[in-house]
Order: sequence, then C-alpha cells, then structure tokens
Amino acid sequence: MAPTSHSSPKGVVVTVPVLVLCAAAAAVFLFFLLSSLSSPSIPACSCPTTTGAAAGGGGGGERIRRTAEDVEWVKSEIEANGLHMQDNVLRKGINPRTRAQQLQDLIQFKGISHYEGEEANNHTAFPCPGELLVEEHHSNYGEPWAGGRDVYEFLAESVHLAPESRVLEIGCGTLRVGLHFIRYLIPEHFHCLERDELSLMAAYRYELPSQGLLHKRPKIVRGADMDFSKFGSGIMYDLIYASAVFLHMPDNLVWVGLERLGGKLKPLEGRIFVSHNIKFCSRLGGEECKKRLNSLGLEYVGKHTHDSLLFNHYEIWFEFRRSKV
Repeated sequence: MAPTSHSSPKGVVVTVPVLVLCAAAAAVFLFFLLSSLSSPSIPACSCPTTTGAAAGGGGGGERIRRTAEDVEWVKSEIEANGLHMQDNVLRKGINPRTRAQQLQDLIQFKGISHYEGEEANNHTAFPCPGELLVEEHHSNYGEPWAGGRDVYEFLAESVHLAPESRVLEIGCGTLRVGLHFIRYLIPEHFHCLERDELSLMAAYRYELPSQGLLHKRPKIVRGADMDFSKFGSGIMYDLIYASAVFLHMPDNLVWVGLERLGGKLKPLEGRIFVSHNIKFCSRLGGEECKKRLNSLGLEYVGKHTHDSLLFNHYEIWFEFRRSKV
C-alpha cells in the first residue's frame, strides 16, 4: 500500500513518515532547550589537576616531610588509646621470636607451613636467604634503620626534589636511605654505586621485592673504584650524596670521584652532599681545597645539620655545587 501524502498549495508533496520524523526532532530540540533554561548554570571545574608526583609517575602524591600537625596527630592517637611503652620483653602472639630464633626456625622448619621436595621449587618465584628474611642487615649501620628516613627528608627538601629528578648515591648499602628515593622517583631515576656484595644482595633479594619496588628499576652497580661509566653517558644528576662513605676512603680516590662527578651534576641547581666530615678537603688547607674544587668546577656551599624524628641523633652534612657550565 502506498504511503498517504498531503499536497501543499504549491504542489510540494510531504509524506507522513517525514512529518512524523520532523515532529520528533522538534520535540527533542524543545526538551533540551527547556532543560538548559531551567537548570542552574554550572561553573567551570576548579578540580585540582594531577601533575608531577600526584600523577602517580613518581611518589603518587607523597609528601616528602612530615609536619608538626602530623606529629601532634600521632601523639593524640596514642593518648586516646591509652598506650604506654612497656618493658622490652617478648610480647604474646602466635609465635613471638627474636631474629636469631626466627632464623633458626627457617633453617630447621622453613616456616609454619611449607612445601616439601620438588614441590617447594614451584611456589616461590624468588627464594630469599633466611638472614635477609629476618632483616639482620637492618642492624649493620650502628644506628636505627629508621634514620634513613631522616636523611631522605633532609636531602630531598634541600634540592627541592621532584619525581623527575635524578639521584646518585655513593655507597647505598642495603638501601636504608635509597628505598625512600626509589619509592618517590619515577622508574630508573635512582642510581647507586656500592662495593659490598652482601649489601647488594640484601637490596636486590629482599628490600626491593618486599617493598614492592621492583617496577622502579633502580640502577645499582657493584664497584669500588668510583667508576660511574655503567650508569651511561649524558646523565645529569640533581643530587649526588655519600653518607658516611668518604671518611672510609683514601683522599686521592675521593678526589678522583669528584673529578668524574663534576660534569654529571646539573650546573648551579644540582648538589653534592657529603656527611660527617670532609677531611679529604680540610687536610689540604682551606685555600688549597678551594682551588682544587674550583679546578673541577665545584664550590663549597656550607655545612648543615638535621635532627632525627624518632631518636636522639643529629647528622652533619657538607654541601657542594657545580659552579661552571
């Protein structure tokens, strides 16, 4: 059956389906027009943007340093819960053990529940030595492991650290300080030169996996001769630091290192920090040390101290910068 049509006075034919379609379109247009007129105006979004650390590329928005308000908050929570520090004795629990006892348990029993025989090789992707699992290496520093966070906060704030910054540590040990930099920086931006094999094993086989930081791909190289070539050419660091390292090295090797590092430090903005003392410099005498630094394009900036958050301790740092492009 042919569709019904209407003729206009001028002879233009309009079919019924076309009229229905036009009416529907007009109704939709009218609906949106009335909606826009009746709805209040919406201001432009003022939501914060996610850039830098907050974007997740580096520290996921992590703030570097605690505030006074943070400390007051934790104090108030302890007080609110009526907590008091008791004598340093083993607490009750499922199986309270000292580190030595835990290690012996791992050697003898392998854990509360474990696989036997060939099946044991099919469930542990990256077996870790027992002495690392019980964290014996956390006692290798002569002071609490928690002091690493204090060093990180001081250095990171001193150079206005950003997730995109590049950091080199000379002698990172078992990553007492380095873990905090690795967590904050974007992948592959933390480098370290370390000579001790046990420390490197603790870093690679325990600290990075247990802290969920394998994806950050830090470049940690074994070496004792201040050879930085394995880190690649053309890299410019925002921060180079050595914590309690230079005082254990011959002066001439320290100067070799500074000579090689001078061209790897960002001019003016980049910083080198050395802890405890700079006898490699003071033994030369003030003017002679200054001349030698200047010949390397470096200059001494000043001496600083920072306190610990958790124990009675302060640390001394000496600051240098690159003065020449």
